[in-house]
Amino acid sequence: MIVATTPEIAGKRIVRTLGLARGNSVRARHIGRDILAALRNIVGGEVPEYTKLLAESREQALDRMVEEARLLGANAVVGVRFVTSMVAAGMAELLAYGTAVVVEDERA
Repeated sequence: MIVATTPEIAGKRIVRTLGLARGNSVRARHIGRDILAALRNIVGGEVPEYTKLLAESREQALDRMVEEARLLGANAVVGVRFVTSMVAAGMAELLAYGTAVVVEDERA
């Protein structure tokens, strides 16, 4: 499955547009991670506990989007974007979305 943030894919042409494909992940913070993050806030720098949490959420949302595109019959997703939002105190949603399409190699 080709996944691109661009509206087109070099060397391919879109032969069919299948519609919106999306995937999301909602994650809650962990009290242990919050304590470590608060301690890191004192000295500054990256908070790897949250970096890992967001990276896992992003990958899960992306995987779910790709699976939805496959179910639609796509072999690519173009115009991919990510959005985050607060769902509740201590919970965030990460949404990946794009347009599911069928692409073929361009003819020379």
